[in-house]
Amino acid sequence: MKPPRSLIPIGTATLLPETAQRVRKLEDQLLAYLARWGYQEIILPVFEYLDVLSVGLSPEVLDKCYKFADRTSGRMLVLRPDATAQIARMVAMGLGGEALPLRFSYRTTVFRHELEHRGRDREVFQVGIELVGSDTSHSDAEMVTMLAGLFERVGLPEWKISLGHVGFFKALLNRSGLSAVGKKQAELAAAHKDLPKLEQILTTERLPRAMVRNILQVPERCGQHDVLEWGKSIAGKDAQLLKPLQRLEEVYQQLAHTHVQQHVLLDLGEFRGFDYYDGVVFDVFTSSVGTEIGGGGRYNHLVGRFGRDVPAIGFGLDLDRLFSALERDGIVDGNGFTPVLLLASGRQKHKAFMLAQTLRAAGISVIEETTKITKKSLFAWATSEARRRAISRVILYEDKKNSGESVILLECLKSVLKPRQSRVAIQELSQRLRAEIDGDF
Repeated sequence: MKPPRSLIPIGTATLLPETAQRVRKLEDQLLAYLARWGYQEIILPVFEYLDVLSVGLSPEVLDKCYKFADRTSGRMLVLRPDATAQIARMVAMGLGGEALPLRFSYRTTVFRHELEHRGRDREVFQVGIELVGSDTSHSDAEMVTMLAGLFERVGLPEWKISLGHVGFFKALLNRSGLSAVGKKQAELAAAHKDLPKLEQILTTERLPRAMVRNILQVPERCGQHDVLEWGKSIAGKDAQLLKPLQRLEEVYQQLAHTHVQQHVLLDLGEFRGFDYYDGVVFDVFTSSVGTEIGGGGRYNHLVGRFGRDVPAIGFGLDLDRLFSALERDGIVDGNGFTPVLLLASGRQKHKAFMLAQTLRAAGISVIEETTKITKKSLFAWATSEARRRAISRVILYEDKKNSGESVILLECLKSVLKPRQSRVAIQELSQRLRAEIDGDF
């Protein structure tokens, strides 16, 4: 017997109407909040030339890309593996304009090949922002403050932001005397919190014990202001070590002026997974999901790889993980477009169509259908159809004299066994439905 075949590729998803509505509402909430901070939405291409985009991607990400040949030119194309690299390429080409700083938001999908046993999606829905052309602690703090504001906007409970600076660990590795290969391996091991691997790399190159001890402690240093004090004790008078600590302290102090600081944990072992980060970095965690639901950081040298040297910082949220966290706490709901079913006989279909158009113009979702069911069975059949389709309201356009002046409204609510019915004047129907539907959400 042949093994069953998946109908869609592993790591992808099909969102059915109810879930799709809820995801779209979540996206709209996030983007509306970001717009208040001046971030304007852009839409990025789904695929790009591999040789162009690859200069902004790490070897690890390039290895996970989906690649295919352009039928026209023969050049290799790549499905979008990372929105930040695309925006960096766009800014370097001057497409975003010359007036800095630039503020962009996006909702998009990224595609990366992940091994099945790792349990990660290969198609990842994201919402994110990029701030290009500003390199200050204030803009760093703006990112963290906005991130906190997003979670408060959607009602995410029990979340923490892990805030660090990659410059401290990189400077410590530079001071250690590790080889170039050893430093790269150590960075990857630290980014994955693989302390045994990190220790093996350090001891293989015969570093002094005190240096090995200090480096191994960095990924575990997480807390409040005491983390910075520990870092300063290690740094001594080394300017390369003190500089990232000073920047991190400035950001942390600015967050103290708001309620955001109570959600922040300073983490000198916060490195993020991409190699283009070179400053403040952060991840977001919640008790509802076992992994980070988003994060970001500063990448001052990424845009320069594409030809225009400007600083930048941004973050992205994994919508699936955020949605799952909200869903487990019963927070996320629909987008308000609950349809109303409008039933009419064939002789009344033209009047029913005009009524449906009037309701749609008032912002009410209407499913319009004709029926041959007799009046005697119409109520029972309409109720059955409403239950079957999970529709809470049905409008009956009666086939009788003066039916153009009023309709019968059936309310088939889940909490009521027998539907309520009432006669409503046509001119009052839009207002009545709008009030009732708004009251349900």
